[in-house]
Amino acid sequence: MRRRDVLAGLGAGALAASWPLEPLAATQDQVQRVEAYTRKALAKFPFKLHEVAGDKALEKWRQLKAERKGAPVVLGVDSANGSLGNLLSPFGPGSPQLRKVEQILQAAGTLTFPDDLARENKEKSAAALAQFKAMLAANPNMPLPQIVIVDKNGSRRTLNRQETIAEMEREQTDPPLGDWPVTSPKSDGPGLSVALDILTNKPLPKVYVAVAPTNDWTEIPAYLQWGGWNACPSAEHHVAALRLWRDKYGAELVGISEDTMNLRVARKPKTRDEALALARDHYVYCRDIIDQGVGTYSALAAELMANDWWYFWWD
Repeated sequence: MRRRDVLAGLGAGALAASWPLEPLAATQDQVQRVEAYTRKALAKFPFKLHEVAGDKALEKWRQLKAERKGAPVVLGVDSANGSLGNLLSPFGPGSPQLRKVEQILQAAGTLTFPDDLARENKEKSAAALAQFKAMLAANPNMPLPQIVIVDKNGSRRTLNRQETIAEMEREQTDPPLGDWPVTSPKSDGPGLSVALDILTNKPLPKVYVAVAPTNDWTEIPAYLQWGGWNACPSAEHHVAALRLWRDKYGAELVGISEDTMNLRVARKPKTRDEALALARDHYVYCRDIIDQGVGTYSALAAELMANDWWYFWWD
């Protein structure tokens, strides 16, 4: 999660708890309200849905792709209750007015990926830092998030207040290049992770394969109104990135959940230099794949040379 995302919570007076909260039992009224919300959101959902077991999702995706009646994509669900969760948020009662798909696609056509996204990220980070400093000057005792660091030995330590302030004010830098891995990464890659339970890595009992009303799969984020929260790029940036990777690497969007994307590519980068350049583009698009994942550009580049599947997530 980026600094600007933490600040959004601070500005609202909300801080994330550092311990797991006990789930509260839902009342019958709450259950009925959730069911009513889901029905109304699904009525506005722009895709036709096919329910399928997680281990059959890729097979169903291939079948629907061959029918050429739209662009299929596997939709991951909340493993706790099997719902589409935040994928429905843009379409639910009380949500902001939906943007027109044509407007999102038009905006995507004006963007150059990754340059425009990198510039936008830099501007947002600078604005968030200025906001934090102004808030701290106005209220030196303002509540701060709890930051826990983990060292190379796996030991955890919670930063004190002064360390937390220093971390919040620290200039964000690129990750290290790192050494090229001695052992080649596994070639099977993350696969279709949206069809798996994140805790057990086993196929979910139920997911959905949706069909977007378009023959161009790069438009799927525009139809889903997907992105624009936390560090996740807005829908038009997703479309711009996917179009570039489609043309250069034969990429396809196979799976998407409320915070994750699974792409499969027909052409992997052929050299280390090409893979490192691609890894840098991936980092502009999704910092967490290195910052909370593989740790270095070289580790990510090696993965990209070995695997047909690309994995992105935004917390």
